[in-house]
Amino acid sequence: MYDILIKNGTLVDGTGSAPVGGDLAITDGRIVEVGGTIDGAAKRTIDADGAIVTPGWVDVHTHYDGQVSWDSEMAPSSHNGVTTVVMGNCGVGFAPVSPGSEKELIELMEGVEDIPGAALHEGMDWGSWETFPDYLDYMAGREYALDVGAQIAHGAVRYYAMGERGRVNEDATADDVAAMGRIVAEAIEAGAVGFSTSRTIGHRALWGEPVPGTFAADEELLAIAAEMAKVGKGVFEMIPAGTVGKLDALGGEKTTQQLEHDLMRRFSLASGRPVTFTLVQSPDYDPSLWREILDMTAEANAAGAQMYPQVSSRPIGFLTGLSAYHAFMRKPTYIEKLAGRPLAERVAAMRAPEMKEQLLAEPDVKPEAPGSMENVYGLFNRAAAVMYPLSNPVDLEPTMADTLGAQAAAQGREPLEYLYDFMLEDGGTRFASLSTVDVPDRMNVLREMLLDDNTVTGLSDAGAHVTLICDGTMPTTQLTYWTRDRAGEQLPLEFIVNKQSARNAALYGFDDRGTLEVGKRADVNVIDHANLTVDAPVAHHDLPAGGTRLMQPVSGYVATLCNGVVTRENDADTGARPGRLVRS
Repeated sequence: MYDILIKNGTLVDGTGSAPVGGDLAITDGRIVEVGGTIDGAAKRTIDADGAIVTPGWVDVHTHYDGQVSWDSEMAPSSHNGVTTVVMGNCGVGFAPVSPGSEKELIELMEGVEDIPGAALHEGMDWGSWETFPDYLDYMAGREYALDVGAQIAHGAVRYYAMGERGRVNEDATADDVAAMGRIVAEAIEAGAVGFSTSRTIGHRALWGEPVPGTFAADEELLAIAAEMAKVGKGVFEMIPAGTVGKLDALGGEKTTQQLEHDLMRRFSLASGRPVTFTLVQSPDYDPSLWREILDMTAEANAAGAQMYPQVSSRPIGFLTGLSAYHAFMRKPTYIEKLAGRPLAERVAAMRAPEMKEQLLAEPDVKPEAPGSMENVYGLFNRAAAVMYPLSNPVDLEPTMADTLGAQAAAQGREPLEYLYDFMLEDGGTRFASLSTVDVPDRMNVLREMLLDDNTVTGLSDAGAHVTLICDGTMPTTQLTYWTRDRAGEQLPLEFIVNKQSARNAALYGFDDRGTLEVGKRADVNVIDHANLTVDAPVAHHDLPAGGTRLMQPVSGYVATLCNGVVTRENDADTGARPGRLVRS
């Protein structure tokens, strides 16, 4: 008798093969039969008529490093068909950690990934680990709705090995480098799935210091590459300098994307390990620079490197609204009279004409912490005209005519004043997105990136930027937009499914998952593809210490199975927790 039999579905098996009708049978957490009509008794049968059946998604760019301590559901990833996540990206993490140095790692994560420090202080089981193997063992004793893989982060390694010198980016001595190499090797031997670093000055701790390792000498990274070569496993993940622009306001990046690419090429050749790195189109450089990086990658891989640019499936957008960061949050009157009040009270107070006049006229007060994400208020002030309002379901192809600026102009109003009133709509629950001026053009760029043979999909940042970015739904919108809703040329369903299942699983050596094949783990999605929907963000006040996070409601997942157990059914959590730590 089978444990679960999925009947009458359209199988999109993750291999890139065309969809076919058929059944799928599961026993003891494994796929035991797939395809055609499967007869036989089952403890449970799931009717997939009219639905697609796919592997569970593998999201390789998340930041659940703190959330694994207080949450077992692992939302928003678990809401979006994800059955395996990789965290510890961007050079920030929480192990190793010397006793008494937790505060510095929290402030680093808060500055870079915008996870509230209070939630990290109160929600994490500090004292339960020191070394990275300790951290892995801690997670191995916990249960989740999905599997979790962890990378060891350069920022934590440098601070642990060098103390304050490492934290403030002093040059490492030969002894420092040797110590870091040993720490990374020990972590990967124990099961870390990779090592990550950030090289952009845009990634800063709460008080403005760049991530430890931002300016590390090539020799430091290549010594770690040599240690990874000895261990023979693990992925190197990097945020290159220049990824998000020249950043002249912060002093300017110290090197170029081309030189960073050459460093990653040498790292891959020295280590024999895959390298994955963020690739986006930046307005600060030649608009075709990303094509040059893809060409350089193809040449490097032809010469023996293993380089995999990590690209997004939609433009990354900054969200603004009264439950998030916004243009008026640093006005003295807002800080003194409104900031701590419930949403309904704030909306009522802000509707008063005299309050509106005051908030529009007052100068801003800069946040005390230069690395705080609160500083985005200034960007929202300047860019109100090019923000896009979000409605249900979210339109991923808005035009300039849809911007708040265009709507304001049609009424003869100023964009910032129009934004003020917009944020008060629907009881203060509306959100607008600041992403790119020409969204359709950016989508064309992303299409070309996705089709490149060497790229992988990622950059959801799930678990991070909890009141600024809501891209944990990328695995879902990747399906809805590229295979169903796009007005222009779409991408084949089987291509997108392969890209975010088998392709990502293979990058991290997760050979037991990613496809619907006999013997593979039963990580499976049953999806009502025709009705799969992602709505505008909703604020949830459920983080430790009462912190807020934004999540987009998703509907259309008939069932998600992790290791053969149904974790979500009809878009609701079942309470089952079959997910575990996955080691390299």
